[in-house]
Amino acid sequence: MIELTGHSLTMDQLKRILVDNEKIMISGESMQKVHDSRCAVDQIVADKETVYGINTGFGKFSDVIIDQANVENLQLNLIRSHACGIGEPFPEIVSRAMMVLRLNALLKGFSGVRVVLVELLAELINKRVHPVIPQQGSLGASGDLAPLAHLALVLIGEGKVFDESGNAVDSALVLAAKDIHPIVLQAKEGLALINGTQAMVAQGVVNYMEAEQLAFDSEWIAAMTMEGLEGIIDAFHPAVHEARGYPQQMDVAERMREWLEGSRLVTQQGEKRVQDAYSLRCIPQVHGASWQALDYVKEKLEIEMNAATDNPLIFDGGNLVISGGNFHGQPIAFAMDFMKIAVAELANISERRIERLVNPQLNELPAFLSPEPGLQSGAMIMQYAAASLVSENKTLAHPASVDSIPSSANQEDHVSMGTTASRHASMIIQNARRVLAIECICALQAAEYQGVDKISPKLREKWMEMRNVVPSITKDRIFSEDIEKVNQALNPLNSAGSFAKAFYVS
Repeated sequence: MIELTGHSLTMDQLKRILVDNEKIMISGESMQKVHDSRCAVDQIVADKETVYGINTGFGKFSDVIIDQANVENLQLNLIRSHACGIGEPFPEIVSRAMMVLRLNALLKGFSGVRVVLVELLAELINKRVHPVIPQQGSLGASGDLAPLAHLALVLIGEGKVFDESGNAVDSALVLAAKDIHPIVLQAKEGLALINGTQAMVAQGVVNYMEAEQLAFDSEWIAAMTMEGLEGIIDAFHPAVHEARGYPQQMDVAERMREWLEGSRLVTQQGEKRVQDAYSLRCIPQVHGASWQALDYVKEKLEIEMNAATDNPLIFDGGNLVISGGNFHGQPIAFAMDFMKIAVAELANISERRIERLVNPQLNELPAFLSPEPGLQSGAMIMQYAAASLVSENKTLAHPASVDSIPSSANQEDHVSMGTTASRHASMIIQNARRVLAIECICALQAAEYQGVDKISPKLREKWMEMRNVVPSITKDRIFSEDIEKVNQALNPLNSAGSFAKAFYVS
């Protein structure tokens, strides 16, 4: 069981909650902070002080004072009016992440919600009741208002949740079946639930889990390509990478040497050629740079996972209530845009290696890896498909964070578009993994032509593992099915079991 404190949640713990379905508990200290923060709100209400979001309207309506008798209606109207998400729902794992992250933020004790609210969120998480949350509709500032409003609906017995088959059903039916009792939101609580960056961060965390595995997989697949093309291993010599000094580059080179140790297919410089093309020779430099970006992304995500991002924030027992802007998603917007570029580049260089595997002018293998060149096309059109995906990624990699459209009558005049960046990062990851699946299929075939008995011991294990997923190309077939099978095999989120086994262990 994972204890949530509001300040100590790690990526590894979140993986266990999301993928292994580990349950959560709330620390006693954090619960006391929640209680104390709520007492401060109750005192503000009793003293009839004017505080944004407690007894005022929202956004441009912040100057409208709300009568105490209408405080509950204010919160209810807020959730209902802001639940205007659009499009397909986030994957269920993202919805679960959103709930965990929103709860963790409330536990910091700066939000003024009641203990009963955080207990209800914890109960929903532990009983696996996950809101159906449309993906589109957030500007990524003032928080992820629309997505989080759909999350908040479930706490009041409205909206939709996923059933066990992944279908959207009325939350009231599921809550009743699981003996979960919805609540009536009190002062500040609706705003505390929807002011935050948890949609972009939740999708971002899931993105990172997939991108990390994709980056590790890209290395052994590239190593298999090296064998298929009899690449020059000297380029991975530690002296080369120590001379430059980037830790991530050195790490990639070391892992490439480990994958290729014992190979009788790789060559020394001058043995067959003096040097390889960049897509082989520069694997540590290019992949290492992507790792640098992913390390940056992880750092920012782990900060935001433990951040107070709603508004206003309550300090010093209610003596200090400040309207600020922690809901602004700019740090995560930048991180997601950076991730988009990093993952897109892993696909770009992979596609170039695919070309080297299938182009008879660039290797000594059968043309397009075909068992009967001319009669059978072999992997010819797989390279087309990869080229299409990397081209699409180039459009998706355009930074969302450079855009901003004012909202709320220009009161909210600069926004992050961080949730758009996070969603586009997910799309790039899906495309990139399919490009790597194509390289994997081609590399397996090329290595087979060169001689499976000559493959390095570590890569021979991978070759046999993947041959259980897709067979050797002995004749043309519907390669779309092969690509998807390998894509699924490489996807760490397919199931809890496969996810746990998929993560790289050096």
